[in-house]
Amino acid sequence: MEAKILDGKKLSEEIRGGIKERVDRLREKGIKPGLAVILVGNDPASEIYVRNKGKACEAVGIESKTICLPEDTTQEKLEETIQELNEDVRWNGILVQLPLPKHLNERDALSKILPEKDVDGFHVMNAGHLLIGTPGVVPCTPLGAMYMIHQTGVSLSGKNAVVIGRSMLVGKPMALLLLREDCTVTVCHRKTQNLSAITREADILVVAAGSPGMVTGDMIKPGAVVIDVGINRVEGKICGDVDFESASKVAGWITPVPGGVGRMTITMLLSNTVDAAERTM
Repeated sequence: MEAKILDGKKLSEEIRGGIKERVDRLREKGIKPGLAVILVGNDPASEIYVRNKGKACEAVGIESKTICLPEDTTQEKLEETIQELNEDVRWNGILVQLPLPKHLNERDALSKILPEKDVDGFHVMNAGHLLIGTPGVVPCTPLGAMYMIHQTGVSLSGKNAVVIGRSMLVGKPMALLLLREDCTVTVCHRKTQNLSAITREADILVVAAGSPGMVTGDMIKPGAVVIDVGINRVEGKICGDVDFESASKVAGWITPVPGGVGRMTITMLLSNTVDAAERTM
């Protein structure tokens, strides 16, 4: 068996075409969707990611602005900047690029973003909406991963889903989205015992552990849908949390790294921003 590839680049291009059409309709009504990004410090990876977000916004017609703050920015200054953007009607979405320098409190900063402008879906109110199943902003990476799972055409109701990773950014919201689809969900983490025995029962396996190549082919149920969220740099190359070579010989569907979920994350950010603009109509 050779797994079918879930091509994030191709899928993103298709979705972005639809996003551009939505932006064009809004502009016809005098509404210009806008995304403001706050970047603190000079982390190279964050700088590249923010630059890619800006290019993606430009390609679909979303106005974008990056506010660069120095590494030694105070919590007060960061929160003042967020409040200014909250009050500025030009910006439908506000994003604080993570991680922040260690002296800053991420949770406090994110809580200052208005929930309706929280296009990353990290505000506690949006997390609460996801938990109880009411409308709210869903974090971009799990939303993109879920979209890719749907592309397989596999019926999810009653399926066993395993999520490796329990972060607030990916693991926990991913588990909640799978529960919404009536999956039976198991969340694994670094303290989980007999991990391989659990993953081999998964019809849907989502890996977001930040550990290069930790999931190998012998840990995968034949025919499973494997979503690799990991992005790691090893010896100058980008790789995922799944050993693609061995896993692709067992899985039914699999995402590559790069070219998989990463592209979908930015696409879902664009979609969330346009959603926020549409809510102002």
